Amino acid sequence: MFTYALTLAYEGTDFAGYAKQTDPPQRTIQGALESALVTALHLPDDSLKTVVAGRTDAGVHAAGQVVSFSHPDLGPRLFGPDGTAPLLRSLNALTPPAISVRSLRAVPPDFSARFDALTREYRYYIAPGAQPPLFTRHFAWHVPGFAADPAHRAQLQQAAAALVGEHDFSSFAVTASLVDKNPVRTILSIEFVDAVFFGEPLIEIRIVGTAFLQSMVRVIVGTLAAIDAGRIAPDAMPEILAARLRASAGPTAPACGLTLFGVTYEQFNSYNS
Repeated sequence: MFTYALTLAYEGTDFAGYAKQTDPPQRTIQGALESALVTALHLPDDSLKTVVAGRTDAGVHAAGQVVSFSHPDLGPRLFGPDGTAPLLRSLNALTPPAISVRSLRAVPPDFSARFDALTREYRYYIAPGAQPPLFTRHFAWHVPGFAADPAHRAQLQQAAAALVGEHDFSSFAVTASLVDKNPVRTILSIEFVDAVFFGEPLIEIRIVGTAFLQSMVRVIVGTLAAIDAGRIAPDAMPEILAARLRASAGPTAPACGLTLFGVTYEQFNSYNS
């Protein structure tokens, strides 16, 4: 058996998240991708299993998701005589338009998209304009005036800085998801970046870490929004961390604003593929 890695992007608006769900059956990224793989490779249904870098929730998007799977040597299906990947073309023809398979490569036999990941970068987009955004309405959370005051921006950056490092992030995760799970995670950086898309202002909150708990990024963003709105004190982050209680943090930001931007490995960087 050989191991292969796919890099894919998707708009998660109309999907029930990445992970396949059968009870009841729902439209998921994993379901669509594995269906395309078994069709393209002429395999029996449900005979191929994928491993993913991070299972995104319903409505969350990806720009550089990484998925690995094992299969006998793909040979010319992987790289044709002209240097292209015939399987890559097939997968893009077989998956829904909201999924784009960007690259396909052979990796070491023991490679795991999940366990070999060094870092994961999420970007959360906030539309701070007075009017709801048009072009980014499926990709950004509309929070009028967010971080518009330079003093508030400085407070948010200081609050975010308290989360950098290794901490118990129980306060920032879905409580039920923490059963039998280590809540300690490491955040490497949190940045605020101003951007414009088709004339619409955006604020990108870029969060890089080694791994994340369920809804962790969205709760961090929701807490930052609550700080900006004056509902949580700017210096409360250390206390929220120490409490280890979900109720101590702010609300969960909407899924639409979150994108898994990329994953890094020793072999490659997913969003530069």
